[in-house]
Amino acid sequence: MKLTRIDSTTYEIAKTPPMRVAARIIADERLIGPIESDKAAEQAAHVACLPGIVGHALAMPDAHWGYGFPIGGVAATDPDAGGVISPGGVGYDINCGVRLMTTQLSFADIAPRLRETVNALYRDIPAGVGSSGAIPKLGERDLRAVLEKGARWAVEAGYGSVGDLDTTEENGCMTGADSAAVSSRAMSRGADQLGTLGSGNHFVELGVVERVLDERVANVFGLFEGQVTLMIHSGSRGLGYQVCDDFLDIMVRAAAKYGIRLPDKQLCCAPVHAEEGREYLAAMASAANFAWANRQIMMELARRSLQHALKVSPRELGGRLLYDVCHNIAKFEMHEVGGVRKRLCVHRKGATRAFPAGHPDVPAVYRAVGQPVLVPGDMGTGSYVCVGAESAMKATFGSSCHGAGRVLSRTAARKSQDAGKLLRELADHGITVMARSRNSLTEESPEAYKDIDAVVEVIERAGLARRVVRIRPVGVVKG
Repeated sequence: MKLTRIDSTTYEIAKTPPMRVAARIIADERLIGPIESDKAAEQAAHVACLPGIVGHALAMPDAHWGYGFPIGGVAATDPDAGGVISPGGVGYDINCGVRLMTTQLSFADIAPRLRETVNALYRDIPAGVGSSGAIPKLGERDLRAVLEKGARWAVEAGYGSVGDLDTTEENGCMTGADSAAVSSRAMSRGADQLGTLGSGNHFVELGVVERVLDERVANVFGLFEGQVTLMIHSGSRGLGYQVCDDFLDIMVRAAAKYGIRLPDKQLCCAPVHAEEGREYLAAMASAANFAWANRQIMMELARRSLQHALKVSPRELGGRLLYDVCHNIAKFEMHEVGGVRKRLCVHRKGATRAFPAGHPDVPAVYRAVGQPVLVPGDMGTGSYVCVGAESAMKATFGSSCHGAGRVLSRTAARKSQDAGKLLRELADHGITVMARSRNSLTEESPEAYKDIDAVVEVIERAGLARRVVRIRPVGVVKG
């Protein structure tokens, strides 16, 4: 498939049958190579074949190969024109996302007790494959309440405050959730995993704001140079994975039932208005709500852990949720297509919503400047807080990148890195790391990821989001 450069940050694969629209990749000459070589660009072209797709099939600069959709893929379908919903466009870890908590502490306040603080977070937030035990195993009634209320359930259970909901995407609860659409197997897998980190690329990270790039927006977000932050990256755990797995089988049959032909069966789908489409959306929303409750509980566990480890009061800590964004989701949103406002089903898989100033879905406290866009990098480099930009609405359905993006598979990363050496290198850079296993450490080594600075620079030049602050890691907990 031929890639044509449209401008300094955009490449295009022209619409050729069976593509229904063109595919566009947001990248520059530094980043397009890996996207093309691992077939993420080809996957974007396959996504362009989905029934009812509008605009372009899109891939962000952090894109890499995934199941069906590339990770870093965005696509919008029109439900009133036969538009479909595809589990491959959401991913296995439904509502995998990031939340950033700010504090009133500076690095000088935590430096003398940094290792003890990281150890405390490692102790107090369960992590690793199959981790459990953050809260007692939920009975069916409570678990169904979690699936339908999301983060609000966690707040009502004593984990955080109502104010946390105001700065959580969707206020921490997607409408349309129906726990009856979630299988008993998925329910069983999630019953003892609420408030747990999991494994893979999930993490809890203490950081320090090292550079303010947009002072006006940083002031609105409550960010300042030298400030200690805490970032949590996790999702819906085994429950969300099982929801995806359950519906892939259903969608393969649905695609055949509705005569949908696709170049890749991993794009299996059903019309949004069909029974199978409605059922998946209800189950997906339920899993998304589980993920928001999960991150809400972990943030409160982290608040308590930091207060104890640093011997500070809640007021002295000042732990405040800046924002929580989801990465793997499908949502109904209003967007302009061909000069007409339409209600679309927007798939974002490994991509972040990036709405601009004035958008009604941006929390009131940030509406004058735009939505916070959280972009974590690798554990040895840094992360960014950005803000959504107006031009993203037309270019990418209000979407931006979600991280640095992998360049090495987990297997390749394990083979190329020694855990002991990696820990020493990170320590030499002032980064304390605790991990549940050597594999989880080496799989997430900095060399496994693209250059976060290059990725975010492209996003800014493309007009999707603007950089606000850069955060350097000082303490990391891995599953």
